Amino acid sequence: MSLLAIALTGGIGSGKTAVGQAFARHGVPVVDTDVLAREVVEPGQPALREIVEAFGGECLDAAGALDRVYLRRVVFADAGRRQCLEAILHPRILQALRRRLAAIETPYCLVVVPLLVETGLDQQFERILVVDVPEELQIERVMARDRVDAEQARRILDQQAGRVQRLAVADDVIENTGTLAELEDRVAVLHQQYLALAIGRRCAFQRD
Repeated sequence: MSLLAIALTGGIGSGKTAVGQAFARHGVPVVDTDVLAREVVEPGQPALREIVEAFGGECLDAAGALDRVYLRRVVFADAGRRQCLEAILHPRILQALRRRLAAIETPYCLVVVPLLVETGLDQQFERILVVDVPEELQIERVMARDRVDAEQARRILDQQAGRVQRLAVADDVIENTGTLAELEDRVAVLHQQYLALAIGRRCAFQRD
């Protein structure tokens, strides 16, 4: 496949959504694995049936859909149960991702993977873009966005890979501590770099 799929990741509150939207304004397809994760557990999907078998009927709401708040609370408190959920979801998310990428015709696309390092999915991508901010800024943003206190925000961060781990796998980094205009400028530069890289890669692929 000649499509260059670039993983976009970053900790909670880092600004992945803003970065993805900035690339989208350049006409770049952005595939969000969180969206795919919701699609694979819709009513009638095999993954939802397996989740019910593993976690019980309590993980369904009154309409028979997945109760995400309940399930998040369960797996947040138990690493073993979180691994069980990941074993159900991750293979299906990857299958859905491959189908989505196969339909894309642009030179490159972005794939938003919030837990890229934690799930080992960094091995699936040729290039990784990390959105980076200091942890204290992450906490401030999470507190404001999710209306939680600092302790709750810190617990969420503690469940994720740290900055050092994410930066260790990064090919490119956007430091999202400035203005939206500065973010747009950085994305514009990366877009041109990625276009050149993707087009060169596609030419090499065609010659082979």
